[in-house]
Amino acid sequence: MKSPFIFDVAALLRGSAVPETIKQSGPSPTRIGPEMIAIPEGGTVTVEAQIFPLGGGLSVEADIEAQLLGQCSRCLRELTPTRTLHVSEVFAADPDFITGEEAEDEDEIPMVHQDQIDLLQSVIDEAGLSLPFNPTCQRLGYGACDEGDVPAPDGDSETAEETKVDPRWAGLEKFL
Repeated sequence: MKSPFIFDVAALLRGSAVPETIKQSGPSPTRIGPEMIAIPEGGTVTVEAQIFPLGGGLSVEADIEAQLLGQCSRCLRELTPTRTLHVSEVFAADPDFITGEEAEDEDEIPMVHQDQIDLLQSVIDEAGLSLPFNPTCQRLGYGACDEGDVPAPDGDSETAEETKVDPRWAGLEKFL
């Protein structure tokens, strides 16, 4: 199973000064996203990447489109919206690409390995930042939640419970 996040960049590293646009699709190698909604493992992912040579490295601008799978955090309805994530990343072909000397912490900039770049970690990071941790039907464009007995969202003052007067205080209304 070939990951749609792995790109062969040998031609760009060997002297091509022209940016390249590559579009590829495939199954997601892992589940990507927060607990309640994510790109499922094996779900179809389409990646369209523009790769720019930078001499000793590469700059990548990529749009990742996939159908998410999750649940509404209020009514537990299944949600399957299609979303596009945007990733911008620089990959170094040499360990001293940015600093000009051997870097002490090699995890700062992702590296090109065997003439390939892997956008998976960048996509995982972007999904964690941009996908909702508590998705709701209304926030994702599905309208109101289906269940009639689902509690109203926090801060919603138009609930029936708030319009009822507590019987312990009912006698005080005559003083208002």
